Amino acid sequence: MNYRNLKESEISQLEKNDCFSEDWSQIKVKPEFNLRRLHSVYFAGEVKLGAFSGKVEVEEGIKKPSGIYHSYIEDCSIGDDVYISNVRNLIGYYVDEDVAVENVGSLVVTSESTFGNGVELEVLNEGGGRELPICDKMTAQIAYLMVNYRHDQQLAENLGKLIHDYAETKRSHKGTIGAGARIIGTKTIRNVNIGSYAVIYGANFLEEGTVSSCKEDPVTIGEGVIAKGFIVNSGSTVDGGAILDHTFIGQSVQTGKQFSAEHSVLFANSEAFHSEAVSIFGGPYTVTHHKSTLLIAGAYSFYNAGSGSNKSNHLYKMGPVHQGRLERGSKTGSFSYMLWPTHVGPYSMVLGKHKGSFDTSQFPFSYIDAKSDRSELIPALNLFTVGTLRDIRKWPKRDKRRDPNKLDLIHFDLFSPFVVQKMVNAGKILKQLKDKASKEQRYVSYKGVHIPRLILRTAQKYYEIGIRVYLGHELAKQIDQSKAGTFDELKQELIPRDGNGKGKWVDVSGMFASQQDINRLCEEVKAGKVISVDALTGELEEIYNNYPASSWEWCSHLIGERLGIHFKDITKEQLVEILRDWKENAEKMNNMILKDAQQEFGSNSKIGFGVDGDETTRDKDFASVRGAFEENSFVQELNVESEEIGKRADGLIEKLESM
Repeated sequence: MNYRNLKESEISQLEKNDCFSEDWSQIKVKPEFNLRRLHSVYFAGEVKLGAFSGKVEVEEGIKKPSGIYHSYIEDCSIGDDVYISNVRNLIGYYVDEDVAVENVGSLVVTSESTFGNGVELEVLNEGGGRELPICDKMTAQIAYLMVNYRHDQQLAENLGKLIHDYAETKRSHKGTIGAGARIIGTKTIRNVNIGSYAVIYGANFLEEGTVSSCKEDPVTIGEGVIAKGFIVNSGSTVDGGAILDHTFIGQSVQTGKQFSAEHSVLFANSEAFHSEAVSIFGGPYTVTHHKSTLLIAGAYSFYNAGSGSNKSNHLYKMGPVHQGRLERGSKTGSFSYMLWPTHVGPYSMVLGKHKGSFDTSQFPFSYIDAKSDRSELIPALNLFTVGTLRDIRKWPKRDKRRDPNKLDLIHFDLFSPFVVQKMVNAGKILKQLKDKASKEQRYVSYKGVHIPRLILRTAQKYYEIGIRVYLGHELAKQIDQSKAGTFDELKQELIPRDGNGKGKWVDVSGMFASQQDINRLCEEVKAGKVISVDALTGELEEIYNNYPASSWEWCSHLIGERLGIHFKDITKEQLVEILRDWKENAEKMNNMILKDAQQEFGSNSKIGFGVDGDETTRDKDFASVRGAFEENSFVQELNVESEEIGKRADGLIEKLESM
């Protein structure tokens, strides 16, 4: 880019405009430089100035002439059509085109910085040992491996080196302000890189961080925000006096209303308002909305915290070294209390105040309630609640990420090898507990919880319903995709070939994967075959994209195991039976969910309606606000789904029988 020195006549005119420089020879301008757009500017060090001719939108609907007014500029490169006004200090920045900076105290780079990249967070365990160095390319999956796989020291060191090496590429004495950014009414920004089209207005103090914004999905940082040692990724909003200290904010995360966090991460589509977070690993869709909620030293994802939820790490002797884990889809009720260490299985609801630790990781879809001096587990019950199904359907719709580069890899399936393997295990555990229990026992105990003996058989049946729905649904997908003309051809297509889906499965903070795939990747990292953060992301994306094939392999193995055969020997009749089971159990499951939903339209739900009338008025008032059960869109959708599953199953059975 061509720059020239100022002419003597231009220097004279600038001085008449109340501009000053310690050394005018250090000021370089573009050939088409317009000196009329500079007033009351103090220049220091080396400064490059672009062409100022148009207008810049400072706020929505408000455009002002580009130029520099009433500001101090030192060691900066200013792009074309930039508007800078009333900035006490602008030091050490490359400012791209179409940027507006107005009424700012200090926007400075004071020393060499990596701008938040490489900052270490004490995540998940307050006592340390799980330190996570962050970067603006951090994904939920990379963070999961860094934080949770500390049993493999070589892996942890190599992963840390990848992030350190990337952070070093960001090291600079100068910061950047990307094209189209707006920085208005902010007190102090120190050593912060600001991405394109970011909007920062009214923030109090930002230090050592990166605002990784883009045109397709800008970041907004609003009034009263204080952030130190941070990364905020595209599409996210930090507003309303939020305080972030050593915190990573992923893509399309919403925070504000005095929310505070330290040494914590929140990944894609999480929401955090009012509450407090300390050393949490917040996977995708971690949600906390209430003033009295404290999340501390725990791992969460697809999580909803009830008001007053409290995670306690206080009953310790060797320091705050305990941690907890609530697997995907779990919720905690209002004023629930959990004592760490505790581990909760997927899609579970925790109610009440639990004074002891427990492990229900093998019991998905459970209710866990505090009764007197014990924690009571009701397995599988949450499988048939309307809330669970609504959550599953709303999460994909609430993926607000518009950035073309979606960092976190997210699977939304309700049933997956990860969850179904737990359902299978739970059924076996329940059978063992039932076989050992005497009829005089009211409860059986398991890893810190008490299970009512009379529910053991019913819970087994409930899990079996879910397993049969899963198997039939997965088989149906495979047959739908097949172009086979004969049963032998179909069977050949159904036999998995890649060998990647066998054995245990894990939930890598939103991404389902076989343990075999994850172990293979870890070995490649340890061997030095993965040489960058981008390469690691690429390997994880490959696992993510191979999920349909790998999960079918696991499913087919389970089918063979349940039938007592190798899948290659499966018969047409056996496949037909799986589809019939799917049809029957999917209808049964949906009917139980509808029954649960119907409670929302019962007499108790009408309390408070028709306040000045009789029951007829109450019913009319309720109907006008909530509608009728039969007319509810969710109810209608579920009824249609049951019909469609029935038709689809019948069609596939007919297809099989005709082969």
